[in-house]
Amino acid sequence: MQVKGELQSATEHKLFGKWSYSDLNVSDTGLEGYITFRSMKSQVFYPHTAGRYQQRSFRKVGCPFVERMINSLMMHGRNAGKKLMAIKIMKQTLEIIHLMTGKNPLQVLVTAIEKGGPREDSTRIQMGGVIKKQAVDVSPLRRVNSAIYMMCYGARESSFRKIKTSRGLGDVYKRQPL
Repeated sequence: MQVKGELQSATEHKLFGKWSYSDLNVSDTGLEGYITFRSMKSQVFYPHTAGRYQQRSFRKVGCPFVERMINSLMMHGRNAGKKLMAIKIMKQTLEIIHLMTGKNPLQVLVTAIEKGGPREDSTRIQMGGVIKKQAVDVSPLRRVNSAIYMMCYGARESSFRKIKTSRGLGDVYKRQPL
């Protein structure tokens, strides 16, 4: 009996061995296919898959959403290419979120990505010599990409020239209405 219980807990996929993917849900039906955590390939223990997600268009959708967040953290200047440092920051941030909310931090991250992306944008339309702005809907992939980028940008800006590097991401999630 104990052996079966141990095998079941060993086969359950958890990020960093702590947070389960099984109880995650996306409330926005338009984003369900773009925030990936349902497939076994997306349920990683350690978000460093070394996958080639830029080979074709829309292949980045298959990348685990936590790894996409980590890849976005690595951008700009002295943090470029330091994935292990970004993973450490993300792990500390998830710990802070869990302590502050008491919820699964992956669900908090999914909710922040859902609510963080823009729903509509404006584009320029030219008719003859007249240019006017026209409101357009934003595609789901762009909404997810924009939300991840803006959260990482805000975290980077708030932690610039500060001792605590992970403070910025914690503040971004604290301000996110649930």
